[in-house]
Amino acid sequence: MKIAVASDHRGYQVKAKILEQVAELGHEPLDYGPVSGESVDYPDFAAKVAQAVTTGAIDRGILICGTGMGMCIVANKFCGVRAVPCHDDLTAEMSRRHNDANVLCLSADLLGERLVSRMVEIWLTTEFEGGRHARRLEKIAMFEAQNGCPRPNP
Repeated sequence: MKIAVASDHRGYQVKAKILEQVAELGHEPLDYGPVSGESVDYPDFAAKVAQAVTTGAIDRGILICGTGMGMCIVANKFCGVRAVPCHDDLTAEMSRRHNDANVLCLSADLLGERLVSRMVEIWLTTEFEGGRHARRLEKIAMFEAQNGCPRPNP
């Protein structure tokens, strides 16, 4: 899978570690910035990843900021993005299994390195269950379409 990873200045060091881990897990990591730890505005980088998910240029994205919440808010403004802020193994697993989340949002300030690493691995290896959950995602797509988003291709 092509996995885009971006952060703000708070998540810059965590981003570097996640990019390495994505490659070690056999995926294609794409660095969507920033290029240094200088202060930046998180919406700019969340938007780059979310737009790439929307267009299908990437399979999934991982965003890191101080809390993970700002990145999540921005990413969910884009059609077809299902961004989730995860804070433990269970939320990482269930976001994939039940919600088919395509953007993982993480906190650089509130989560330890080992926990982040475990969550990234769980999130990248957990499959979507489908079934009743697919029906619910179809409803989300219907709401998006009612608000001007094009219907995704099956």
